[in-house]
Amino acid sequence: MTASKSTGAITLARHGEPALSRKVRLSASEYRDFWANYEIMGLLPGQTPPAHLSVFVEQCDLLIASTRLRAIESAQAVGQGRAFEQEALLVEAPLPPPNWPSWIRLSPRLWGFFARFWWWFFDHHEGGETRREAEARADQAADKLQELALGGQNVVVLAHGFFNFLIARALKRRGWRPTLREGYKYWSTRRFERR
Repeated sequence: MTASKSTGAITLARHGEPALSRKVRLSASEYRDFWANYEIMGLLPGQTPPAHLSVFVEQCDLLIASTRLRAIESAQAVGQGRAFEQEALLVEAPLPPPNWPSWIRLSPRLWGFFARFWWWFFDHHEGGETRREAEARADQAADKLQELALGGQNVVVLAHGFFNFLIARALKRRGWRPTLREGYKYWSTRRFERR
């Protein structure tokens, strides 16, 4: 289903796979370093964006990427040389791990789960962005995307898994309905239209 001529569609896509191995076991302090590196790393070479995402980008009026390198390189890969905007409002919400003893060593995937849980339910932010602040930022992003789409533009956003989830919640509250939902894996896409 395509959006009406008067209202554009909003497509939220997660970036591709970063060039940082997750096949390690880390302590909490090591995971902080891992996340800091993840935040500055680009993409693992040799990836091909999904064909349907490439079609959305070809047909969109505006392509926007988070200012993180992994999102910028994803926009470059899927955009095939087309111009795109970079927007700091779209960076990922922080992932400070719980302050657990150094003998607890977990995979980055598990640390990510527990860090998000502690941040979401216990307001563990270590002086960084809080859940409430991230949700307010997602509301701002949703407002900007909605304004563009209501003006008739099809918009594709290359950003991050959890922050895309927050934007999606904000869009749903504004009456946007998902017409494509692919979860949260790398390159996954969520498309929203106004009915």
